[in-house]
Amino acid sequence: MSTALLILSALLLLITAVNFFTIRRPKSTPQINTPVTVLIPVRNEAENVTELIACLTRQSHIEKLEIIFIDDSSEDGTGKLLSDAKSAGAPITIVNASTLPNNWLGKPWALQQGFLAARGEIIVTLDADVRLLPTAIAQTVAMLGARDFISAYPKQIAITFAERLVQPLLQWSWMTTVPLRVAERSSRTSLAVANGQFFVVKKSALDQVTGFQLISTEVLDDMKLARALISSGAHGGVADGSTLAQTRMYKNFAEIKSGYGKSLWSAFSNPLGALLAIAFIFLTGIAPVLIWFSGNPIGLFTYQLIVLTRLLSAQRSGGRLLDSLLHPISSAILIYLIIYSWRMRGKVQWKGRTL
Repeated sequence: MSTALLILSALLLLITAVNFFTIRRPKSTPQINTPVTVLIPVRNEAENVTELIACLTRQSHIEKLEIIFIDDSSEDGTGKLLSDAKSAGAPITIVNASTLPNNWLGKPWALQQGFLAARGEIIVTLDADVRLLPTAIAQTVAMLGARDFISAYPKQIAITFAERLVQPLLQWSWMTTVPLRVAERSSRTSLAVANGQFFVVKKSALDQVTGFQLISTEVLDDMKLARALISSGAHGGVADGSTLAQTRMYKNFAEIKSGYGKSLWSAFSNPLGALLAIAFIFLTGIAPVLIWFSGNPIGLFTYQLIVLTRLLSAQRSGGRLLDSLLHPISSAILIYLIIYSWRMRGKVQWKGRTL
């Protein structure tokens, strides 16, 4: 078993190294003449909208930029802040999403309302807690090129110890397992990688899947949208957006638990998928240390290879390199979060709604 784990870890390191050097990265900023629409679904985002509007109005190198905020029944003053900004001259459009239907979740419903109002040929979906450099949208549209969609993965800000243990695993999970350049040309939905925090897609591709209707009940809306697009014949993938955008998803372990609790069960299609994920995390994160401590040096070599995958992932994403050494602890926490997510399915509250 220890030799098999060593071989598996070497394979993961190979995939990570290839992705490290070949992942699409932003280059020089061209002038974008194609009309672009940005859709931002917001629900109780009063702490974010003012700063985000400032980021969006500073976007450069785009001839025609339409900015649409979709207010999903906010209760914290988000709507007033948007109205005040518009009255003060901010070039934004405000769409008030109608009452949430029974067969929709909030974010897909809000995005669908924005999609129906959008006039751009390229659609950008953006989470309210993402902050962009002035050239971020133009450079990401340039990376889109001939592809149908691209997800510019933002830098994940992690400040507290809990964030530093968990958040780097987001990028590490696909950096080590998905050959990215192969994935973006593939028709296999199993190779889909996406992040809805900053997602760019051609409107013609969205038209083929009727906007966001196919993901109306999906908690993990970004991955499900990518798979729906690929199933329709579209192609695309993930790019390095760490120098263009950044976000801090959660601020403490309670927020991490709630956030991952709502989505991890959806990341795996069924309980068997969750068990396989737990097994993979255990074998690549915890087992090498157990083997090492049992006196088998192969465990140490395996641990070192996995740490190298974390180091490459952190270097490419702007993360903390030293946190890579704590991968076994991170793995244990992630296993706990997967189990917690399945136990709390249908009970977790998010933005005041039960998922």
